[in-house]
Amino acid sequence: PMTIIDISRTLTSSLAVWPGSDPFTLRTVLQKKDGANVNLTDLTLNAHTGSHADAPYHFDDGGVRLEQVDLRPFWGLAQVVTVQKPAGPLFPADFAAYDLTRAPRLLVRTPIGQLPHDQFPPAIPHPSPELADFLGARGVILYGTDAPSMDAIDSQELPGHHAMLRNQIAILEGLDLTHAPDGLYELVALPLKIGGGDGSSVRAALRPTN
Repeated sequence: PMTIIDISRTLTSSLAVWPGSDPFTLRTVLQKKDGANVNLTDLTLNAHTGSHADAPYHFDDGGVRLEQVDLRPFWGLAQVVTVQKPAGPLFPADFAAYDLTRAPRLLVRTPIGQLPHDQFPPAIPHPSPELADFLGARGVILYGTDAPSMDAIDSQELPGHHAMLRNQIAILEGLDLTHAPDGLYELVALPLKIGGGDGSSVRAALRPTN
């Protein structure tokens, strides 16, 4: 049977969200036990809840919105790697143990992935502009992480986000790589087609290539 590894965080009311954001809610609208012909719920969530993709418009007024985002980076060969730095910018030297040309999509496991999903981290490891330039020069088209951002939590300029955009590298954040050992996989993590959207939760999954 095909092995599929779910690398998405489960959307629940207890899932940690960006400070100041409303939590995910699931509201019952209709129930069969009450006589309705279907069970029906309404969802309320921030566009960057849980495992999600950023559209460039999220951090750049001139960037494309979600319905215009190229889907190709979100489906295809990916490499999972691990870094041990608990917080601060990541540089090419932090990935010296890996050949980052093995796949055009890079998924980075960090110490943040060990936190309970109801806990928002006070500080995170995040890609530096130098790393984004290094990856772009090696053909990487997607950078994914278990951390909630491409930048420090208190960053106002968002240099990591902008460096990814400059290098045409798509962004996935808030992944759960707990059950995905380092190695090569086929990734699928498509965002919803939201008109004017700045981001979207995704159902991200990996299939081992061997």
